[in-house]
Amino acid sequence: MTYVVTDNCIRCKYMDCVEVCPVDCFYEGENMLVINPNECIDCGVCEPECPAEAILPDTENGLEKWLELNTKYSAEWPNITVKGEAPADADDMKGVENKLEQFFSPEPGSGN
Repeated sequence: MTYVVTDNCIRCKYMDCVEVCPVDCFYEGENMLVINPNECIDCGVCEPECPAEAILPDTENGLEKWLELNTKYSAEWPNITVKGEAPADADDMKGVENKLEQFFSPEPGSGN
């Protein structure tokens, strides 16, 4: 099992999760984060830290596409270990539906 980041993170990207991760398995895209499932140790400390409730265990139903997305982009995007600034409109984007189709960017973030 691993944890995955889902579309609730897109354009919210609060980054509270990265500082509690003991194995630094978060990777930064332009407008979301992902978890490398091969590095995640399933400790679960990141899940309650996410204000957008975007982090879920991959054992929940319907998360296969998120496991694939996290796997793909964690191999392409830079690692992030320090919390940065959330987007200015992050609170406005919480709870918006269909963010993957509307707002996802495959571009990498700056990492740190």
